Amino acid sequence: MTTQETVRKTVLLSLVFLISALFLTMIHQFLMPMFVAGLFSAMAKPAHAWLTKRLGGRENLASVGVIVAIVLLILAPFSMFVGVVVTQAITVGQSVTPWVESFISEPSTFAHYLERIPFYTEILPYRDVIVEKAGELVGTLSTFLINSLSSATKMTVDALFGTIIMLYVMFYFLTMGNRLLDRILYLLPLRNEDEQRLLQRFTSVTRATIKGSIVIGIIQGLICGFAFAFAGIEGPVFWGSIMAVASIIPAFGTALVWGPAVIILLFMGDIVGVSIIVVLCGAVAGNLDNLLRPRLVGKDTEMHDLFVLFGTLGGIAMFGLLGIVIGPIIAALFITIWEIYGTVFSKYLPKVGDGKELE
Repeated sequence: MTTQETVRKTVLLSLVFLISALFLTMIHQFLMPMFVAGLFSAMAKPAHAWLTKRLGGRENLASVGVIVAIVLLILAPFSMFVGVVVTQAITVGQSVTPWVESFISEPSTFAHYLERIPFYTEILPYRDVIVEKAGELVGTLSTFLINSLSSATKMTVDALFGTIIMLYVMFYFLTMGNRLLDRILYLLPLRNEDEQRLLQRFTSVTRATIKGSIVIGIIQGLICGFAFAFAGIEGPVFWGSIMAVASIIPAFGTALVWGPAVIILLFMGDIVGVSIIVVLCGAVAGNLDNLLRPRLVGKDTEMHDLFVLFGTLGGIAMFGLLGIVIGPIIAALFITIWEIYGTVFSKYLPKVGDGKELE
């Protein structure tokens, strides 16, 4: 390779990375709606192909039909459900705020609750410390709840705008998604089998994660919501929805919500409510998570539970709610790319132990 050709390719690669980085930075606020559009398009592709055939090969008309179906069957019911959740959230906030204010102004109220729990005499020497820390915790939770409710309007507007962008992008992904994917794979300097391996892992992890998260979230949210309703806790739909979202965290997700509820009911002396929540949320919903998640997520993704757990938590920390899906995908691609690396560079890598590959 001549010096001139080396300089030309170096300049070209530099421009590719520079302009690509500039473009992605410019459209970064649209990347998440585009990613969600890609996920929905991949899941709706069989229905789009069937509808295209029924409409005599009219792909654009089939894309419109699929999008209308998604709006009517998924987005519209989901929007009504969100409306119910937000209404109950406001009701819960309005009912909790006076109690929080009285608790902060008169911490001795909490001490009265402490007297109702078993083994009160053993914790009596630590009562003042417990009351002080509980007051700080309640104040923090109150501030968080009020701030969260006050930002609901902005979140609604952002969600509406993102949904419009997602549906618009979906139309083109359904119509020309295969051609776009082929072009992207062509530009990657990888062997075809490696590209297909990455694509297959991406597809399987996405499908398994969405399927597992939705199924587990709905079941656990319903069970825990009914438990809260039977226990007489206000806003069971709201709390059930919160626990459905929290269920994405393996093993202890819903306990982040029903655990404090059990403590509060215990302070209030409601043993029946405590028993209902512990049995339904802890024993039934908790074991259901341990039973279904490895089969719905770990088995299909071919990942160890630890990778599923840390992929999910890390994804949520970095990407927010969509990290539920993005996190495990990145974890799976991480595993796959290192497997490809091990295959491509196998002759340069030393043997370890008895020379047998890890299974």
